[in-house]
Amino acid sequence: MTAPTVSTEEAYAVCATITREQARNFSWGIRLLPPPKRAALNALYALARRIDDVGDGDLPAPEKLAALAALRTEIEHLDDSSDPVLRAVADTARRFPVPVPAFLELIDGVEMDVLGRRYATFAELETYCRCVAGTVGRLCLGVFGGTPDPRAPIYADTLGIALQQTNILRDIREDLANGRVYLPEEDLERFGVRLALDENGNLADPDGGLARLVRASAERARGWYTEGHRLVPFLDRRSAACCTAMSGIYRRLLERIVEQPQAVFDQRLSLPPWEKAVVAARALSGVGP
Repeated sequence: MTAPTVSTEEAYAVCATITREQARNFSWGIRLLPPPKRAALNALYALARRIDDVGDGDLPAPEKLAALAALRTEIEHLDDSSDPVLRAVADTARRFPVPVPAFLELIDGVEMDVLGRRYATFAELETYCRCVAGTVGRLCLGVFGGTPDPRAPIYADTLGIALQQTNILRDIREDLANGRVYLPEEDLERFGVRLALDENGNLADPDGGLARLVRASAERARGWYTEGHRLVPFLDRRSAACCTAMSGIYRRLLERIVEQPQAVFDQRLSLPPWEKAVVAARALSGVGP
């Protein structure tokens, strides 16, 4: 017996719940959008979250790859799906010019995670970041709309890459414990770093090389934020506020890492809710992070 199909409204409600419960940073920006764009971004986030969750789950690698392949097929046939999240994304794609194939690029990036890919150079890491985060920037731009300009998707892509660099620096310890290393081998060699955890499960840094590497990497990410924020003038006021709030939260995390690289050695940095609210309020008023 075929399961009953949920209505479009119910599908969007499912996505809103996923975003509210799981988008700890992005939700502060999404809530600044008018309802139609808010619903659309909730749908895009919910599908991106699903893809990420496969990569971060507990299944063996072959089963993860099979699940990602199944998702790839479902995305290629969005209009045939009765799944609430996919139904909401399909409706969003009819209402907004979102580049749905970007989800397939996101899957490419998550497959790199599953396969344990390492990165010899920053250029290789950039490719990974473009898959897992630049794609999200381009998907968001499809909902934001704004002044048509061929530079806008490039800036959206760049801003997503900046956010992913922040994630990588924030999560070095957690990723290493899970057998993942995103810091480029050329950077590790340049600063004489051999990534390892001490007896307490914290990042070891006997000669300060890792702290220097983290600070240098964070300063490099600053340039990506500067370039990516050139997107903002192309957006309408509410979309610009959403974009500035989401990126502003991550930018503040990055600045903390620049100031104190050792802060990521034994904890997962995050901003308290009150500070995220301040960033969102400043974004809505047109003030930068």
